[in-house]
Amino acid sequence: MTRDRLFLFDTTLRDGAQTQGVDFSVEDKRQIALALDALGVDYIEGGWPGANPADTAFFAERPPLSRARFTAFGMTKRAGRSLSNDPGFAAVLDADTDAVCLVGKTWDFQVDVALEIPRSENVESIAGSIAAVKAKGREPLFDAEHFFDGYKANPAYALECLRAAHQAGARWLVLCDTNGGSMPEDVARIVCEVKAKLPAAALGIHAHNDTEQAVAVSLAAVRAGARQVQGTLNGLGERCGNANLCSLLPTLMLKEPFASQFDIGITKEQLAQLTHTSRLLDEILNRAASRHAPYVGPSAFAHKGGLHSSAMLKDTRTYEHIPPETVGNARKILVSDQAGRSNLLARLADAGIDADAKDPRLARLLEEVKRREFLGYAYDGAEASFELLARRALGEVPDYFDVNSFRVIVEKRHNALGEQVTVSEATVRVKVDGEILHNVGTGNGPVDALDDALRKDLGRYSAALADLELVDYKVRILNGGTDAITRVMVESKDGKGARWSTVGVSENIVDASFAALVDSITYKLLRDRVPASGGQSRDCMAGLKFRASQAARDYLD
Repeated sequence: MTRDRLFLFDTTLRDGAQTQGVDFSVEDKRQIALALDALGVDYIEGGWPGANPADTAFFAERPPLSRARFTAFGMTKRAGRSLSNDPGFAAVLDADTDAVCLVGKTWDFQVDVALEIPRSENVESIAGSIAAVKAKGREPLFDAEHFFDGYKANPAYALECLRAAHQAGARWLVLCDTNGGSMPEDVARIVCEVKAKLPAAALGIHAHNDTEQAVAVSLAAVRAGARQVQGTLNGLGERCGNANLCSLLPTLMLKEPFASQFDIGITKEQLAQLTHTSRLLDEILNRAASRHAPYVGPSAFAHKGGLHSSAMLKDTRTYEHIPPETVGNARKILVSDQAGRSNLLARLADAGIDADAKDPRLARLLEEVKRREFLGYAYDGAEASFELLARRALGEVPDYFDVNSFRVIVEKRHNALGEQVTVSEATVRVKVDGEILHNVGTGNGPVDALDDALRKDLGRYSAALADLELVDYKVRILNGGTDAITRVMVESKDGKGARWSTVGVSENIVDASFAALVDSITYKLLRDRVPASGGQSRDCMAGLKFRASQAARDYLD
């Protein structure tokens, strides 16, 4: 049986950015885009070029996607302007993308009240804008805003808007439940009717979650004829969010009737990265993962003592609808660590580390990972630190240098212009090749000063670190009170295009930051195969093997 192709369109970088409390940096957007591309989605909507400085900067240097079609979002030309005299439309059209998704009104009420233009002019604007995208060589998509409300109010006009976009060359007509209030049965009925009246059009669904039914609405639309599904990682989005791709993707792949009817172009290996991708987003947003989220939540496959645990010992299918490792998650039962071991092996393989499942060192590594995660470490967003931890357990990390001590002073003073400024000064004592080096550095803050001092003189390794740069720094307080535990995430890059993230945890924010910095430097030296002194170090490097890992996915060898 031939399965229909179903396409996934991710809007995390735009719809997700409208979530209250979410503010993506350019580096955040880049990292998320690469993770989505690795996951295997078909379209990645990067945002709205020209709408804000972050989106404009992001589109100025498009991420190196290997599979997904990079997409810009915008609106049809403004009322009262020509296509050539609309700077906002031009910014979207001129962006370096593969596709452009334009939103337009399809509800007559909004055309009358919000746009205050003749309905025919709105139809002409839709057609002209879509045609301009096609003429530019981009793939055009039309996002029919408030379509279901518009169709209920005036089906003839809503269809007229869709027909205009389709005849102008729109590859997809995306039906949007903009206020999230539509019921699944209504969506299914309307999609069926649209498909019957526009049989040649390819339909998509874009559902919001204001009634906690965005996933159900999306699935209903697919069963009725939609062949593109839009959504966001972890259901991010304005108000109550959007359809959650972390729920939709595995449901479409694993549950009937979808699994046998549709191909979404994602492999089992990519599906096993879903939990990692979900938690990576949470780490970037500096927030805890939703514990009870379906498929990917830390408690999605957690089983407490009593009847459930007894049944689980006999048959894992009793209380689990899928094996947790299918989506990269892990079962949590105190009676066995086998799920933890298999998950660890998968993480090692992703880091490019070949390990024997029977190697006794893996048991010790698993216990160390559990101990550290209990203390507050999170390795889903810090693959470089995890790789160092694993390679140290396997004896593959040389002793490049030892830090004897460090100190940071923060001083507020007047500069030469009489202005009050805050200056940080750090002192680091480090041992390299048996020699004690005493380094002093300054910076805009304690972490900047520590980085400057640590790398000022590392002896033979200084030249190898010349192109190392810190690009992001995040702090999260794990618990309250005067003895609060702090987790620091540091993202670094070098001149060869490599990017990696490291983590440090401590009661002291400076201590946690310094630990993440040391890991970053060590990882850089290890990635570049910089030789260390001493026979043992040379033995470590001789057996070292690297494959493309998640932490350095765009590293240029």
